[in-house]
Amino acid sequence: MRLQDARHLIVPCPNVPRPVSKKTEMKSILDNNPELKHRIEQVAEVAGYLWQKGWGERNGGNIVVNVTDCLNSQLSTLNYQLSTPIAIGTTLPHLKGCYFYCKGTNRRMRDLARWPMDNGSIIRILDDCAHYEIIADHLVMPTSELPSHLSVHNYLMAKGSSYKASLHTHPIELVAMTHHRPFLGKDILTKILWSMIPETRAFCPKGLGIVPYMLPGSVALAEATIRTLDDNYNVVMWEKHGVFAVDTDIMSAFDQVDVLNKAAQIYMSARSMGFEPEGMSDTQMQELSEAFNLAK
Repeated sequence: MRLQDARHLIVPCPNVPRPVSKKTEMKSILDNNPELKHRIEQVAEVAGYLWQKGWGERNGGNIVVNVTDCLNSQLSTLNYQLSTPIAIGTTLPHLKGCYFYCKGTNRRMRDLARWPMDNGSIIRILDDCAHYEIIADHLVMPTSELPSHLSVHNYLMAKGSSYKASLHTHPIELVAMTHHRPFLGKDILTKILWSMIPETRAFCPKGLGIVPYMLPGSVALAEATIRTLDDNYNVVMWEKHGVFAVDTDIMSAFDQVDVLNKAAQIYMSARSMGFEPEGMSDTQMQELSEAFNLAK
């Protein structure tokens, strides 16, 4: 989704990247780097799932993955550079020298699934922690929500988290449930979704955090998301908008959203048949929690 209050996040026209005149010749930065290639192929696979499920309409949704561990040794002797420095719009001190793969702005998930390096780019955070440059493969401007995603990654790095991937998508049934005010209290939706099927409690043990509706792409939304993640959630529901999930890799982030939305589908299927689903009892969920040593 395009930012509506970009003045708070991105310095406008003067910071549109300009191509640099010289760069290391390369066919693709993925060449001779199997770990990075695997990481990007995983992003493409997830992008395809999002499109197939109807969670990534038009250019909806974003993916940002920290790929620093795949690149530091390779780039120490190379000088890839496709753009002049671009302002992030904020300073993120824990991201100095980090590399991220980012979905491109106004790029479709279905295209990202087929051609990830034509519809996304790898960026490098500069030493001032306030600018980045595009280094591969093409001059594809990252998602306009990049400052929000990078702010979350800065928070994750600061706390020493092993999480490297952030995913924003629009799962239909979960979004629908946020249109019902009684579901929006703390952990109300979590309890409903956990009770639908044991796997939800097992595979999403931290549940679903809720952020009230805020302007998409805004600083306020980014800050509220970080506060909710800090309240021991991995998946955050943005009211009437979508989901923001973090995990060790993009597939794991997707898996959590997928499991939660399956529970929402079960709930809605029961309601469509004319009854309120009973759900697992508190005793049954406690038994499950103890048996599998689950969080919360």
